[in-house]
Amino acid sequence: MTASPLRIGTRASDLALTQSGHVGAAVVEGTGHEVELVHVSTHGDRDRTSPLAQIGGTGVFVTAVRQALLDGEVDVVVHSWKDLPTAPLDEITLVCTPEREDPRDALCARDGMTLAQLPAGARVGTGSPRRGAQLLRARPDLEVVAVRGNVETRLNRALGTDADLHAVVLAASGLRRVGKEAVISELLPVEVMLPAPAQGALAVEATTAAIAQAPWFAERLAAVDDATTRAAVTAERSLLRALEAGCSAPVAAYAELEPVAEPGTGPDPAPAATQVLRLRALAIRPDGTHVVEGEARVDLDLTADALSGPGSVPVELGRELAADLLSRGAGEILAEARA
Repeated sequence: MTASPLRIGTRASDLALTQSGHVGAAVVEGTGHEVELVHVSTHGDRDRTSPLAQIGGTGVFVTAVRQALLDGEVDVVVHSWKDLPTAPLDEITLVCTPEREDPRDALCARDGMTLAQLPAGARVGTGSPRRGAQLLRARPDLEVVAVRGNVETRLNRALGTDADLHAVVLAASGLRRVGKEAVISELLPVEVMLPAPAQGALAVEATTAAIAQAPWFAERLAAVDDATTRAAVTAERSLLRALEAGCSAPVAAYAELEPVAEPGTGPDPAPAATQVLRLRALAIRPDGTHVVEGEARVDLDLTADALSGPGSVPVELGRELAADLLSRGAGEILAEARA
């Protein structure tokens, strides 16, 4: 008897299909199950001209896919984690966090130019207020142009035969996943362009009932889950939620694990498995003229500490840094951006 396929709900874009296919293949590996990609049309896909902030932020890509999961049309859904609303749904569980791709932003410019080499007044396209603000912070002379569309559409605005822009900025992770890393003229350092919370990470969601009914499914999801990614992205998303900022707000956050300077020494030595979770974040005025930024660190044992959920170390780190940013004026910046 043939094993039933794993039905994955996904948007129909090349990037979404590629991401879902890769995750599905990893989950069913060695089980005898196949993957069936079920296309779901979202409001964000149907309206490709309005700025995302005007039609509900990047959450417009999520609602229809989640509904297909709740309706039992699919077994699991795969999202770009940065697109998810920060508030969880009771009926749906984030069951797996695969290893993160490169979280940096990528400049794709004519003639392979870097950000520093772009001519004065160059027109640079992005659909992200966060990217636009940080571009202007680094290069106040640039003209930032709002762009929408799939990866190919946006690249053509700068690199196509009828290009009207000098460059566009996209997530490096998306370009790598669809095999277009060759168009990247510069990977922007996080010191210049701090990524969006959860950029480069995927989130796999399922209903609690589906996991209970298929033990093989739960086992494979656990095998694909990456602890380092889960810890880092949980901290970033916790900060975003504490700031009460949407996923299209001019907020950036990036967490990474670093080694303890001298593990196992001193009067109260850290366990050998302990690392330092470092979180950097900023809120920035859309014109790039004012920024509130900071960082926080905490020891984290990937093998013993809870990596997500209420009260976990990454969640508390995100809240701590958010409170610091708010105390120094981040709330006013975000209120201006919402107005």
